[in-house]
Amino acid sequence: MAQIDLDMLRERIRSMDFHRGTPDEIVLWREDVAEARANLVIEDMTPTGDEDAMFAMMLDEGVPPSLMPSIILGLYKPGTDQIAA
Repeated sequence: MAQIDLDMLRERIRSMDFHRGTPDEIVLWREDVAEARANLVIEDMTPTGDEDAMFAMMLDEGVPPSLMPSIILGLYKPGTDQIAA
């Protein structure tokens, strides 16, 4: 994945209508994401710094981990690093 425009992505996420996590849920999700990241490292698929920052920002915005892939796929044009209009 190429460089991620976190500010634009944050703006788009803030405009979306979905159930955001509570502070307690977000704490648990951060632990789950950290565990998933550790598993990726073990499998030699270490996320980039930009990818880590993107997932951290999404958690900051209360995005449930189960919704993250759909948001990413829905916002980014296939085969590019550009956010769809």
